[in-house]
Amino acid sequence: MHTRRRFVRRTLGPLVVGVASPLPNQVVHAQSRGRSYRYSLVVKGGRVIDPSQGLSAPRDIAVSGSKIAQIADSIPESDALHVIDASGRIVTPGWIDIHVHVYDGVAPLGIPADPNCIAKGVTTAIDAGSAGAHTFPGLRKYVINTADTRILALLNISVVGQSTLSQDNPWGELLDLRYANTALAAKTIERHRDVIVGMKVRLTRNIAGNHDLEVLRRAREAADAAGLPVMVHIGGSHSTVPEILSLMKPGDVITHSFRGGEGGILDDDGRVHDEVLSGVASGIHLDIGHGAGSFSFDTAETAMEQGLLPGTISSDVHQFNVNGPVFDLATTVSKFLHLAACGFNRFADHVGRWPCLVVLRRPMRVFRRIPGSLPV
Repeated sequence: MHTRRRFVRRTLGPLVVGVASPLPNQVVHAQSRGRSYRYSLVVKGGRVIDPSQGLSAPRDIAVSGSKIAQIADSIPESDALHVIDASGRIVTPGWIDIHVHVYDGVAPLGIPADPNCIAKGVTTAIDAGSAGAHTFPGLRKYVINTADTRILALLNISVVGQSTLSQDNPWGELLDLRYANTALAAKTIERHRDVIVGMKVRLTRNIAGNHDLEVLRRAREAADAAGLPVMVHIGGSHSTVPEILSLMKPGDVITHSFRGGEGGILDDDGRVHDEVLSGVASGIHLDIGHGAGSFSFDTAETAMEQGLLPGTISSDVHQFNVNGPVFDLATTVSKFLHLAACGFNRFADHVGRWPCLVVLRRPMRVFRRIPGSLPV
């Protein structure tokens, strides 16, 4: 039997209430179980923001079982077994974080999925390369198959995934090029087509050494065989960003796109590389991937002044930033609201509709006006 807290967590799968702020106990209450109710849950009085239908207004939302049943100006509390008072809070479709690390106990970066994803408003999370071909079965068995959060994955081109680099061992998973096994990666994708949505490579020198372009070529080969994109972690690499971009295709993703320091999107004169601009124009996507040190306000402001806006906003939340500076995706989004990089009524695009199109490669279908359209 579900506790009330577990019921609310699972039933609110498609919703973020209060932009991931915890709900005080007094705003969640249950009606008498002595009769039947039209709805399982009603969320009342929140400001519903859903850019996919141009909605930003106070609304009530009713959930029946695992479906959004109704969105209306007012839905009576008496119609639902459970009621959440969302007055003064924001209610959005569930957020998608396309860069997290949740292979807890195996990858040194890993953290538990549910306390850091669904409990913080992220209903779908993409584990970005924590597992490679040899370690992916464990990620599926012990994380993807058990979490309340919907977990999908980008497969690391290294067979060992991100199991080598830690604070006590500074050597990354691709220093030995023999671990970049294209055939095994392709085979793993075919075995787990339902949850693997792309490839992931980290090209920093202490991870990929001086053969970063060969690593990317191998990831490219595995991705192309499966018709999937590659997410490329930039920064501190042997090769330049323009050289890296030469091996990328429309649909691929650059993560840590607004990082500071060596190997970012800016040249030595503070200009966005021409290759970055042309790459984005051709369909290569920019992802934030905040991380412990992979986001710079200065880079963001400089890029935006030159007309380069953020694409998907992701947290890159992991063991070494979950207690700061990242904390969660909501904190990351708040920085872009502060930068005026996305309008208040549009921020949900960066963590909803755009991640759907970029990584999941399908339109977002959330608060549609047709009742019963959204499984939780």
